[in-house]
Amino acid sequence: MRNFLFRLLTSLMLLMLGLVWLPWPATSPVYAQQPTVSVPTVTGTAIGAYIVVNLDQERINVRTGPGTDYPAVGILLPGEQAAARGRSVGGDWIQVAYAPADTGLGWVFAPLVTMFNVVSLPIIEPPSTPTPRVTPTIDPTLAAQFVLEIPATRLPTYTAVEPLEIPQFEQAATGRVGGIPIGMFITGLGLMGLFATVVAYLRER
Repeated sequence: MRNFLFRLLTSLMLLMLGLVWLPWPATSPVYAQQPTVSVPTVTGTAIGAYIVVNLDQERINVRTGPGTDYPAVGILLPGEQAAARGRSVGGDWIQVAYAPADTGLGWVFAPLVTMFNVVSLPIIEPPSTPTPRVTPTIDPTLAAQFVLEIPATRLPTYTAVEPLEIPQFEQAATGRVGGIPIGMFITGLGLMGLFATVVAYLRER
């Protein structure tokens, strides 16, 4: 019995030693799979000329021609962009692609937008100005009712003013006292007073 237990314990110990010394698989970091073939790169295509509506605008009109005489076919909101197709002769209007229009094109006023990649836009001849369907005519009978006859007013008459007579007065005083000029008379009195003052001063001394 002892031999059996000894062999069993020996076998278990050898089994445990064998498990300890078994080579465990080494853990290695997992890398993302790398392609083995060449991957085509995406190259950007050149963006053509386009416009962007300025943000300080509430909205801008898109017209059928370069001018306010042409009717509006739609609007563009701030920040919207559209491909530029051409410009007017003076460059004040830009032709853009606008799908809602019948022709797919429209015109916007250049100062209201910002243009990008505009190197050499072609000059587009403006379409003919639309003519009104009904030509307004003036009814002479109706117009005559609004013509007022202004009666002639009498012009004021001019009456000549009588000449103004300025009275002239003769000078009665001659400016002399007993045939002596007044200035000389006053000067003499002044000298006499001065002489009397000097005499009085000398007497007091």
